[in-house]
Amino acid sequence: MLNSIHHIAIICSDYQASKHFYIDVLGLKVIRETFREHRASYKLDLSLNGNYVIELFSFPDPPARVSRPEAAGLRHLAFEVDNLENVISHLNVSGVIAEPIRTDDITGKRFTFAFDPDLLPIEFYEK
Repeated sequence: MLNSIHHIAIICSDYQASKHFYIDVLGLKVIRETFREHRASYKLDLSLNGNYVIELFSFPDPPARVSRPEAAGLRHLAFEVDNLENVISHLNVSGVIAEPIRTDDITGKRFTFAFDPDLLPIEFYEK
């Protein structure tokens, strides 16, 4: 019935900061950017390796996201990476601090978390 995840929608509080994070820090590519005047909102479509993955929205005065304590609902966004040390180094250069590397007890794979400008947890999971 389902083929794949089509995209993930994220509402940000500071459009320029989030745009910078997802494009310049994480390296996602812009498909299109649309300003929707009737909503006073931007919609930025982003791709990873040519696949449409994220819709980044700006809305006037969205309520803050609860990150801690963790609330019910979508928990985090995870990206597969080849090498955690390289990702962490790149994040650090961009002023983004990652948590210490952990190992998944079930898979034995290494992972870490960092946070986007709105404190949305972003997981980096080593291949």
